[in-house]
Amino acid sequence: MGYETDLQLFIDGAWKSGEGRDAHDVVNPVTADAIAQVPYATKADLEEALAAADRAWPEWSATDVEKRGAILRKAAAIMRERIDLIAATLTQEQGKILAEAKAEVLGSAQLFDWYAEEIKRDYGRTLVRPAGQLSRVIKQPVGPVATFTPWNFPIYLLAKKVAAALAAGCPVISRPPHETPGCATEMFRCLADAGIPKGVAQLVHGEANFISSTLIASRTIRKVSFTGSTNVGKHLMKLCADSMTRVTMELGGHAPVLIFDDCDLEKTLDMVVPQKFRNAGQVCVSPTRFYVQNGIYDAFLKGFTERTAKVKIGNGLEGDTRMGPLANARRPDAVGKLIEDATAKGARLLAGGERGEGGFFFQPTLLADVPNEAEIMNEEPFGPVAVSRPFDSFDEVIEQANRLPYGLAAFAFTENGRRANLIGDLVESGMVGINTFAISVADAPFGGVKDSGFGSEGGKEGLESYQVVKAIHQA
Repeated sequence: MGYETDLQLFIDGAWKSGEGRDAHDVVNPVTADAIAQVPYATKADLEEALAAADRAWPEWSATDVEKRGAILRKAAAIMRERIDLIAATLTQEQGKILAEAKAEVLGSAQLFDWYAEEIKRDYGRTLVRPAGQLSRVIKQPVGPVATFTPWNFPIYLLAKKVAAALAAGCPVISRPPHETPGCATEMFRCLADAGIPKGVAQLVHGEANFISSTLIASRTIRKVSFTGSTNVGKHLMKLCADSMTRVTMELGGHAPVLIFDDCDLEKTLDMVVPQKFRNAGQVCVSPTRFYVQNGIYDAFLKGFTERTAKVKIGNGLEGDTRMGPLANARRPDAVGKLIEDATAKGARLLAGGERGEGGFFFQPTLLADVPNEAEIMNEEPFGPVAVSRPFDSFDEVIEQANRLPYGLAAFAFTENGRRANLIGDLVESGMVGINTFAISVADAPFGGVKDSGFGSEGGKEGLESYQVVKAIHQA
């Protein structure tokens, strides 16, 4: 299966490429070979995109929600029709297996459908006042939005931002990661073919710092939505401070998994091992720190090791592959260094621990008895590595779960209802999954606390993040 996407910019309703622009390689992580070249936006391109978004805003914000919704629903339908092309492009650029890529495309289409309908239920309210007076509260689109998304879920995370912003009445200028420009391009082709008006949805490839600093410095941009690392998020927030630009930040995590001795251990293992190695562990809510109650700790390690050995790694386009490569050349080295540090500090290596053959592959890995002093217990590995340690008491494991400055997602497995309620209340995290990993869904908010960011995407909260609230009082 060859790479079929024609990489282009989409600005003011027109597709652009070449014309003297710099071009940069797109690399297939299976082979580490270049498979395409992506054109990088110039300053003139960004100025044109900003002018187009500014011009399109009044008309798009005034467009009837039925018409906005119809365009979003049509885009979703086209995405489903083109799922084979989009998913294959995603797999070749990013490495995840084809089944996961197709699920991501379907989830992205669902977001467009959901926001197409949710905007119709975007109600304001009236306040109680004396006869002859009226006070009402309305919500309006914040204005043109700049979105910045990462390579681990390059379609889904882009759709979360773009679908909500467009539904709210905001034009968008999106910069996808340079590793995965093709699948983002295909998503914008679906929008273009669905009839999105000129200037309302625009795609610019290019160097991250140049594009972010240029867009954020413009008074045209009223909102920035970013998904990525905590360090980059903090940098963008500083840029936004000068113009008081609103931000939503979905940043790094280091998800704890609390496994109690009353869980169904075999069923739990059947759930946690595939989730750990989904997308080669390159998931912001990936289960990573496994805290296992002492009575079942050894059995957990044995079952986890056995299941890990059966995870077949390879080209994600091949049907029997269960885990693809890491997404870029930086990740295998970074993961390897974390494992070396952990074992040097006393952790036991029970599975994996080494690079795979060719490309950017890394073996599925399990570490046991990992001390808190190990870097991997404090720094998100963002790779196929599970770290584990035992615990005795409920209070102890809650303290360990909350120990880090991150708070994006947490998970727990227990059959005790009262304990489950307490976990939901006490764990410092934006999202908690109890006996489930299904925490990223269209109708629920997705976001973190502490260094994992603030604001939410998904659900009505995601729509509200692209709106301003206005109170109107009439006497």
